[in-house]
Amino acid sequence: MDGKILIAYVTAGVYLILGLVALALELWAFVDCLRHRPTLFVAASKRTKTFWLALTGVALLIGGLTLLTGGGSLGLFGIAAVTASCVYLADVRPAVREAGSGGNRNVGPYGPW
Repeated sequence: MDGKILIAYVTAGVYLILGLVALALELWAFVDCLRHRPTLFVAASKRTKTFWLALTGVALLIGGLTLLTGGGSLGLFGIAAVTASCVYLADVRPAVREAGSGGNRNVGPYGPW
């Protein structure tokens, strides 16, 4: 086996794995966004549910198309899609979850105390 062919197979495998991880993140963000009530987004001062559903939905669509077209690379749109999903998961999701819990500060990692 020629070295260039081996490198091409390894590169394609790495891109496939990265595409699957990106798609999983985008799916997680979209499904989590679907689960929360629209009033929680406003209460947490994080735009609207419609905005985040549209953003994570487009990110999921881009991730799926990237994976279906061979996933040669994430490209600019793929990176933007992963970034949007990560912003939702890292910033919006915790704020919405806290707004949904009633802002109870007496909650530890295993429940109320």
